[in-house]
Amino acid sequence: MTTAPADSAGTIAPEYGDKVIAVETAGSEPIPDAERHGSPRQLLWTWASPNIEFATVYIGVISVLFFGLSFWQATAALLLGTGLGALTHGILSLDGPRFGVPQMAIGRFSFGYRGNVLPAGVNALVAGVGWFAVNSVSAAFALNTLTGLRPLPSLLLVVAAEIVIGFIGHNFVHAFEKYAFPALAVIFLLAGVWTFKEADLGGSGAGGGIGGFLLAFSAAWGYAAGWNPGASDYSRYLPRTASRLRTAVYPAVGLFVSIAVVSVIGAASATIVAPQDATPTAAFTGHLPGWLSDLVLLAIILGAVSANALNVYSSAMSITSLGLKLPPWLGRGAIVVLCGLAGTAAAWASLADAGHAYEAFLLVIAYWVGPWLGVVLVERWLQARTPDTDLSGRLSDHSFSNLPGITALLAGIVVSVPLFSNQEKYVGWVPDRWPSFGDITCLVGFAVSAGLYAALRGRLGSRA
Repeated sequence: MTTAPADSAGTIAPEYGDKVIAVETAGSEPIPDAERHGSPRQLLWTWASPNIEFATVYIGVISVLFFGLSFWQATAALLLGTGLGALTHGILSLDGPRFGVPQMAIGRFSFGYRGNVLPAGVNALVAGVGWFAVNSVSAAFALNTLTGLRPLPSLLLVVAAEIVIGFIGHNFVHAFEKYAFPALAVIFLLAGVWTFKEADLGGSGAGGGIGGFLLAFSAAWGYAAGWNPGASDYSRYLPRTASRLRTAVYPAVGLFVSIAVVSVIGAASATIVAPQDATPTAAFTGHLPGWLSDLVLLAIILGAVSANALNVYSSAMSITSLGLKLPPWLGRGAIVVLCGLAGTAAAWASLADAGHAYEAFLLVIAYWVGPWLGVVLVERWLQARTPDTDLSGRLSDHSFSNLPGITALLAGIVVSVPLFSNQEKYVGWVPDRWPSFGDITCLVGFAVSAGLYAALRGRLGSRA
């Protein structure tokens, strides 16, 4: 007697399927056809809700207050950077239905099985510690402003909710984002209308010039593209037959519209004089009527939880993609808890100076995402004519290596950061001499890594 293979559609009853209140057990292994479910439409709110939050507002705020741009200059930079990050997000989301694995597992094509440990490990830290801390801090400040509860207990309440959602897993994350979306959208749109009534949109800015524009562009691209390493984490359960057009368009639109609208509201709010010594969240809500201010604070908390549910989940997915032999008890759910605890510690440490920490983090995140994206997109282009069945075998092949990929990734970082970085604590050689360059580290890193990888891959190839 023979048994149908686990990935044969309709032959084996799904154990997880579309259950919402069920703890997901899958890690980085391919999702069997019997477990595939859902529609590309769910990617719209799954990628919109996490960005209707205060971290997105603050991209617009720093573009005006820190980078010296006028409202209209900031808007142009924000839309351009967000658009590019959303475009690549849609492209990478297509790999979910194709291979059924997390985005960082797909990175094995570009960097080899063992070489992929570096980018997967970096993404685990960036999502599970960096972004988790940033969003948790903004939610803690909102809860503090709303209730008067001290920042630390506020922080602990917020992270508990975030970890629980990520722990339950994929289906619950999608469901949470779906129901959070309408509440977040309505409240932030109301706040936007009030903000634009009070804002001084005609101001000339503080002379940020081209350098300020490039800084704002890099911050917006870093924010939007920062989601790219988790793109297929939330599309990998879709059936293989899911519409390719919709699988690309829905996440791209959800990401672009939410970031664009909310960050532009943030830029407008930065033109309004805020109370002295106000926390970042209090400064944003200070001009709103009391009832709306309270609603916005609640939305900031809900938005941060929405974002961090994805961050802590994708961090765990990145760790499972490392290909390490882990003990049975250290499954996806347990990893979510550990990542959440690490992110909580980082958030606690940054409570005292959240504004400057966030500005630096936004720029630094693009420093690695740019080169990573350059390699990944070139590899995707080079393998366009290779059958999916041939490619799938490489995902679990421990001997598969791709030295050109990891070489190009490191080269892009080594070339771009020392020469073009423009941070408060370190200014690279180019902006030190020509400040008008702002910070184009991410663009240079992307170009260097993509170009070098295309050249090396064509000459050396990958080895199985």
